[in-house]
Amino acid sequence: MKVTKTDKYSASEQGLGYIYQARLALLRLLQLPEDTAVFLEKDDDLDFVDSADGKSLASLKHKAVGDKLTDLSPDFWKSVNIWLERYKRDGRSASNLQFFLFTTGTVSTGSFLARLLPDQPIASGDLATLTELANASLANSKSQLIASIAKAFNELSDPEKQDFLERIVIFDSSPRIGDIPSIIRDKHMRSIRREHREFVFERLEGWWTDAVIMQLTRAHAEGIFGYEVSDKLSNFAEEYKTDNLPITFRGKQPAGEIDITADPRLFVAQLREIGLSSSRIRSAVLDYYRAFEQRSAWARENLLVSGEVEEYEDRLADEWSRYKDVVFEKLAGDSAESALREAGATLYNWAEFETGKLESLRIRARVSEPYVLRGSFHILADATPEPKVYWHPRFLDRLARVLGVAS
Repeated sequence: MKVTKTDKYSASEQGLGYIYQARLALLRLLQLPEDTAVFLEKDDDLDFVDSADGKSLASLKHKAVGDKLTDLSPDFWKSVNIWLERYKRDGRSASNLQFFLFTTGTVSTGSFLARLLPDQPIASGDLATLTELANASLANSKSQLIASIAKAFNELSDPEKQDFLERIVIFDSSPRIGDIPSIIRDKHMRSIRREHREFVFERLEGWWTDAVIMQLTRAHAEGIFGYEVSDKLSNFAEEYKTDNLPITFRGKQPAGEIDITADPRLFVAQLREIGLSSSRIRSAVLDYYRAFEQRSAWARENLLVSGEVEEYEDRLADEWSRYKDVVFEKLAGDSAESALREAGATLYNWAEFETGKLESLRIRARVSEPYVLRGSFHILADATPEPKVYWHPRFLDRLARVLGVAS
């Protein structure tokens, strides 16, 4: 059933708020000094702690387009209610707290809340104080909700009220949730080529989401620092340099169970022919999957030069052919099956464990991830109608029989 905006059971706005909370936290960390740490859902929606242990509590409001913040807006006073409790808890005027309200709405013209916007000039002596303006607004309220907040506010002395209100900054017209990715890409990724920024942002946000989940589940309860975001962004950017490629399938698993006994693919049949153990064949299946999917991802992101993969495979096949000739050199037409298998295993072990040491066998100079190379050999071993590499010395002679068993 399609859920409409007026459906009373819809939680879409609440869900949007949680996503907005994480996205805005990421944007703010990129804007603040790198030694700033953020906590989500601690004392407020977001807590920012600087290197001097100053703390800023931020309330976030993602509102409908055109929403206005007025003197008696519940959004403002509900945040005040939270901040009052923290202010009193931390020693009132002796506390190190600041209070931020980020709202996608705008402060209404004529509202005293305009005095809380950033970079407002210090009020001259002939203007009412923030305390006087707040007291006057609260006196005009008929809301029971605001009445309880007014009671808590009035527990402060007038100097404390003024001190408390002067700690508040309202950031109205804050970016909407859908605008944040483009802001990050355009203002914080200028060192990255434009055509790669969207993919770098996706990777950054994926890492960020995991970091936020780790914090919220208390698996990593410490704050997330700005320098962590900078370091991660820098690492991702490095992978998009001309001598590198992003590695995004490390540790990934294919959907479904891996059944090596029923796997019909040619590269798996090749490994059975040289007597490889089940665990090693399973590792090979994972390498094949990760390399294949990684290539597909590179192609989707237009990261590969025309003919680059083919040239890379030619290099692998040529190196394999040279080493094959060495390993198979002393075999004879009547060599025992055990000797054939041993030679095939030696050739395969070289491909799996030794080729990674050769920089000339990397698809690009800085792409050293093992599954890229190992999986590429399996892709070559799976080529049809005839594999481009093989391990067992008699495999091509037995190919028809092997394919018949596989089918």
